[in-house]
Amino acid sequence: MLDISPIPAFDDNYIWLLRDSGSTQTTVVDPGDEGPVLAALEAQGLELSAILVTHHHDDHIGGVEDLRAAFPKVRVLGPEDRRICALTHVVREGDTIEIPDLSERFQVLEVPGHTSTHIAYLGAGALFCGDTLFAAGCGRVFDGTFDQLAASLERIAALPEATRCYCAHEYTLANLGFAGRVEPESTAIAQRKQAVSDLRALGRPTVPSRLREELATNPFLRTGIPTVRSAAEAASGKSLTTGAEVFTALRRWKDGQYD
Repeated sequence: MLDISPIPAFDDNYIWLLRDSGSTQTTVVDPGDEGPVLAALEAQGLELSAILVTHHHDDHIGGVEDLRAAFPKVRVLGPEDRRICALTHVVREGDTIEIPDLSERFQVLEVPGHTSTHIAYLGAGALFCGDTLFAAGCGRVFDGTFDQLAASLERIAALPEATRCYCAHEYTLANLGFAGRVEPESTAIAQRKQAVSDLRALGRPTVPSRLREELATNPFLRTGIPTVRSAAEAASGKSLTTGAEVFTALRRWKDGQYD
C-alpha cells in the first residue's frame, strides 16, 4: 500500500513523500528545499530513491542538487526544460514511470499553462499536480498561456471524481475566499470554507482534496456553469462564450483584484 505524507517547506509549500508501507525507500515530489526532506528522512530512518519534478520554479527544484549529493544514486525525473539542470531522466506525455522501490506506476500528463513545460503524475488514484491545480484554485500564468492552462484544467476535470489531488501549496482558504466572490450563494463553498478553517485552526493540511470537491467548489473547473460565466462577464465587462474565455476572465480577475 502506498503511503503519501506532506513535508511542509517555506511558508506554504508541501513536498510530498511517497513510500510503500514498511519500506525504507522513498520518493519525493517537488523538493524546493532539501532541509525538511533530509530531516524527515533521518527522523524516520528512510532512504531517498527517486525525485519527481513537475516544473522549473525554484520552490519546487531548489533542493534537488543537494539531495542528489546526499543520495548519489537517486533518480530525478521531470519535464524537458533547460531550466531544470539536475534531471537524470526526462519524461513526457504518455510515459509510464516505474520506480523500483514503489509498487505503483505513474502516468505522465503534460499540463502546461502555469509554466510552458509543466507536467503532472497520475497513479494510485492520486494526481501530483504541482501548481497547475490548487485546492479551490489554480496557478498563475507565468511562461505558459491562459489557453494552455484552461485546457490543462479541463483535462484534469475529466479524470475520475475520486482522484486525490496533491497540489504543492497551502492556499485553500484564500482560494475559497475568491470562489465565494464568484459564487456567493454557493452552499458547497461555504461549507468547504468552514471545514478548511477548522483544519487550519488545528494546524492541519487541507490537501489533498478529491476532484469531486474541486468540481463542486473550484471556479476554475466550473467555467461551464452559468453563474460562474455571469460572474466572469461582470468582472471583465464583456460577453464570454468559451470556457477558455471564462477561465481567462476569472484568472485575470483573481490576479488583479484578489491576490
